[in-house]
Amino acid sequence: MGTRDPRVDAYIAKSADFAKPILVHLREVVHAACPQVEETMKWSSPHFDYKDQMMCAMAAFKEHAIFGFWKGSLIEGVAPNRNNGGDAMGNYGKLRTVKDLPSKKELTSFIKRAMKLNDEGITVSRPKKAPKPEAKVPAELKAALAKNKKAVATWEAFPPSHRREYIEWIDDAKRPETKDKRVAQTVEWVAEGKGRNWKYERA
Repeated sequence: MGTRDPRVDAYIAKSADFAKPILVHLREVVHAACPQVEETMKWSSPHFDYKDQMMCAMAAFKEHAIFGFWKGSLIEGVAPNRNNGGDAMGNYGKLRTVKDLPSKKELTSFIKRAMKLNDEGITVSRPKKAPKPEAKVPAELKAALAKNKKAVATWEAFPPSHRREYIEWIDDAKRPETKDKRVAQTVEWVAEGKGRNWKYERA
């Protein structure tokens, strides 16, 4: 037996008037097609899980709603996620009425296929984000580090993310004197082996 999450009820109730019938319709179609579905909230929007795996999700915005399958790229007949094209997330673009969705029969068929993918434990490989390029060290910091052997050794051993935090902090300085103070502070903390946010790091 599936579950209904009261947070989804609250989400629908707070949605714009045009979106409510869309969300209610989608919810009922999903439950009818997959009686074992479990509702939850992820990333602040309603999700439908099946066999402890994400299956599909819906969301509403000011002027449109969306619906999409987590493994939509593996379901024949389901359009690609449109987020990459600058349109809207989900597989059906910007929904403004129930008529913008496939028929109940067609949606049910897609949900059944999504269930089968979860039954078989098939996963979707997500492309890895390319790592950020190494941040450019400000000339002032480079010169200051060169005068402190301990600091420069620690700096070179730091992971790129630690160096980036210091560099961005220095670059964000609006006045030259503020920049100079931050450079000096950076060298001091780096020599002590501390990251930029060491005060907030757990011991």
